[in-house]
Amino acid sequence: MKPVTNKRNVTIAVMIATFLAAIEGTIVSTAMPTIVSDLGGFHLISWVVSIYLLTSAVTTPIYGKLADLFGRKPVFNIGAILFLLGSALSGLSQTMEQLIWFRAFQGLGAGAIITITYTIVGDIYPFEERGKVQGWMSGIWGISGILGPLTGGLLVDYVSWHWIFYMNIPFGIVSIVLIWLYLHENIEKVRKHIDYAGAAVFTISVSALLYALLSGGTEHPWSSPLIVGLLIFSALGLLLFIYLEKRSPEPMLPLQLFTIRKMSIVNFAGFLLASVLVAVSFYLPLWIQGVYGLGATGSGLTLIPMSVGWPIGAALSGRLLAKIGIRPTSLFGVCVLIVATVWLSMIEPTTPHVMLYGITFLFGLGFGFAFTSFTGAVLSVSWNLRGVAVSTNSFIRTLGQTLGIALFGTLLNSYVQSAPGAENIDVNKILNPHEASLLPQELLQTVRELVAGGLHQIFVILLALAAVSLIVTLAYPREREQEAA
Repeated sequence: MKPVTNKRNVTIAVMIATFLAAIEGTIVSTAMPTIVSDLGGFHLISWVVSIYLLTSAVTTPIYGKLADLFGRKPVFNIGAILFLLGSALSGLSQTMEQLIWFRAFQGLGAGAIITITYTIVGDIYPFEERGKVQGWMSGIWGISGILGPLTGGLLVDYVSWHWIFYMNIPFGIVSIVLIWLYLHENIEKVRKHIDYAGAAVFTISVSALLYALLSGGTEHPWSSPLIVGLLIFSALGLLLFIYLEKRSPEPMLPLQLFTIRKMSIVNFAGFLLASVLVAVSFYLPLWIQGVYGLGATGSGLTLIPMSVGWPIGAALSGRLLAKIGIRPTSLFGVCVLIVATVWLSMIEPTTPHVMLYGITFLFGLGFGFAFTSFTGAVLSVSWNLRGVAVSTNSFIRTLGQTLGIALFGTLLNSYVQSAPGAENIDVNKILNPHEASLLPQELLQTVRELVAGGLHQIFVILLALAAVSLIVTLAYPREREQEAA
């Protein structure tokens, strides 16, 4: 008699893994200012996020196909082990360079957790029960959005930033053991083409672009042979990637989807808004800690209203989609985001901290409306394209976050290093309240104004990106969309 899958225990394992993947973004963003104050390397701060996003995005479609070929259990466990090893190594990092490499390694494992958890749910639950479990998993993302910033802040302020990585290990081990013991599957090997060439070329090309963006104008002049060469190399690499995708039987990024007008629109708008999202999540804590001089807990608390507003916006959007359609619902969400970015672009070092709670709530509300509407548009394509449409949209959003954080990091680094006397200013020290208290008051005020100026520049650009996304969304077809049967 073949063993039967224990649905309850496997579901617990899947929810634990989902929680770890979901909390990773918010818990790290609140800890980064403190990590920089400890390890140094303010100019490398964006790499910690961008490299993790890049490796997880590229490996996600590969893991999905490997799971079809070799089964969910072994592929999930291998990915989870890589994720936990990356977490342990990240916690042991002694320099920013080490942390960047280990975060890239962690992202390689995260790609499996992100994709295979939902596949397992689809395998073990019939259609009529699947929606309920997927609702639980969506709830996990909501809970992690609230607990992540607060947990990260508390760990950083009262324990150590190293523990934001170490905490993954015991939970991850429990998830791996439960999957190994209680998930039993009949593997029907489905021979699928895996686009290794496309994934490799894309990763190398975007990595070259990220390095050029993040080091150009700071470590190397923009006109230097290295930076110019990297930009040319990345451009040629991306052209080669497009060529490979056109010829691949199962490409990593199906280009034919971009011939569908509504898919092109929601992917482009999603790309822009994803870059806004990562900037708010990453640079608002930097404002709280670097300009206001508060600890990581204070920055974590400031992000919580965004996690409250998001599910509210998502729930209201879900109701409005059926009544007024995708276009007006998504436009409302983007308009809310424009209001939020206008408000954010107007803050100053003297702005009361409490106002930021209102700003982050509006961001959450707007993102909840916009991204839920965009997902509705993606799901409205024909059944045979729906799976690849969802994965492509997720990939495009992650790419928006990856390139967005790199571009904003370039702007911040250039602004800080171009300031008069910048070579005598150690920005790293103001990101730790204790270190900041030891600085002369005049110097402390100068450095905080410098960081505020650089961040203000980014916040203004977020307003421009939100405005462009509104123009893009206005191009969405006016006819009322009905979900394809």
